[in-house]
Amino acid sequence: MSKVTPFTVNVSDDGLARIRARVEAYRWFPAPSIGDEWAFGMSSAFLRDIQAYWLEQYDWRAAEKTLNAWPQFKTEIDGLDIHFLHVVGEAGGKRPLLLTHGWPGSVYEFYEAIGPLAYPSKHGGKAEDAFDLVIPSLPGYGFSAKPAAPTGQQATAKMWDTLMRERLGYDTYLAQGGDWGGLVTSLLGLNHGVDSGGGCKAIHLNMIGHQPADRAPRTDEETKWIAASQAAMQAEGAYLLEQATKPQTLAMALMDSPMGTAAWILEKFHGWSDRSRGKLTDIYSRDQLLTNVMIYLVNDAIATSVWYYAALFLEGGAQLKPDQKVNVPTGIADYPGETIYRTPPRSWCERIYNVAYWSDMEEGGHFAAMEVPDLYVEDVRAWARAVS
Repeated sequence: MSKVTPFTVNVSDDGLARIRARVEAYRWFPAPSIGDEWAFGMSSAFLRDIQAYWLEQYDWRAAEKTLNAWPQFKTEIDGLDIHFLHVVGEAGGKRPLLLTHGWPGSVYEFYEAIGPLAYPSKHGGKAEDAFDLVIPSLPGYGFSAKPAAPTGQQATAKMWDTLMRERLGYDTYLAQGGDWGGLVTSLLGLNHGVDSGGGCKAIHLNMIGHQPADRAPRTDEETKWIAASQAAMQAEGAYLLEQATKPQTLAMALMDSPMGTAAWILEKFHGWSDRSRGKLTDIYSRDQLLTNVMIYLVNDAIATSVWYYAALFLEGGAQLKPDQKVNVPTGIADYPGETIYRTPPRSWCERIYNVAYWSDMEEGGHFAAMEVPDLYVEDVRAWARAVS
């Protein structure tokens, strides 16, 4: 068995100085004069505000203290050092929950949910709702090691099952995820569920991971959802095609530009969050937005993070075969502020999953755990009660 070793975030002063110098030296250029400052992508006015805050007020050392407030570890799995948080709370080792982030997020997405999920009695909840939390950084993301070639979601799900059962000693576990975490979690249910000899007992998704083998609509609701999804992808999906087909070209443009990386990431936070709740800085603090960006920058991880899209197709895509279905009990949370990846109708989801729990959320979007942590926590608790 490979060792599990403690890990502490501690970025060198030289590394921080290099990033700051590039942020300070960023050369501005004209922005189109149009009413909606986000109409053509990143708002120059917003990015100028972020740059000023970054240089004058943002404190990475304070962010490090926040990141290090919960126990972190590394362990080697399939040739890669995987970084993860492991918080044994009031569950005392008896109720493990694996949380998986996506792009352009990080383990930091879950930080406001960690305390309430691990120690509910300290946050107005009941001790019996507590979980042991395991929150890994995807391969090539954050503080995990970088693969030598694109490594995808099927490989990740296998690693995660190894992490839970062989490294941490949990016989069975629950799993939750959105974005890429939704597909990895779906694959845990499909390929590593207790029904197929794995350890995953049940899953919860705030983004659907798979497509059914037969994608022809069967109801008017499904027809409308498909049309809306295609329109959303046409308007917002160019990033996916670039990252899936030519990720290295994009990587070369972003790796030496902290401001470019920030623009690429924060434009998605703007486009995918529930903006009925206000401006982007009403939904997240500037510190939250920059800490998530910095996790990519201090690890030089933007290149290998975008490889993850190409890896999906190298592994065969997300469409199920005719004889496949995710049989473990599945919970699905439909967040109304999700734009590009709106939750399909329940009839569609039931062709893919054994849907045992469904929630129509009041508010929130793509980055649910970070965006509406209180709603996210209560929904995860309710799902876990329903499938236990």
